[in-house]
Amino acid sequence: MLWSLLQLCFLFATPVRPAEPEAKPVVNWITEKEHDFGSLKQGWPETFVFRFTNVHADTILLQTVRTSCGCTAANWTETPIAPGQEGQVRIEYDAYQGGDFDKKIRVFFDQQRKPEILRIMGTVRQ
Repeated sequence: MLWSLLQLCFLFATPVRPAEPEAKPVVNWITEKEHDFGSLKQGWPETFVFRFTNVHADTILLQTVRTSCGCTAANWTETPIAPGQEGQVRIEYDAYQGGDFDKKIRVFFDQQRKPEILRIMGTVRQ
């Protein structure tokens, strides 16, 4: 009986798969992935442009950019980006609320599973 149970355990056991290797990024960031605006005047929007180069063997497409709140707007290169060409993500922070801020921006490319993470920070003063 015990032998039958052991055989069933081995029969239905799921095989352990080796971890998948970390995929190489499809872009190289020309600018830093973090930008500190420093001190901003309240009510005056500020903009920063993150720039990157396609280092993938194929043409890539920047599918979408997701910001962490409505205070941050994004525009990006919407045309296909050939190997070696540059693209950009333009971020505008509205500086409506006073105080410190630290926002993450997720950038999704069609040839990469995980998003690239950008970050903006600063302090809004009156």
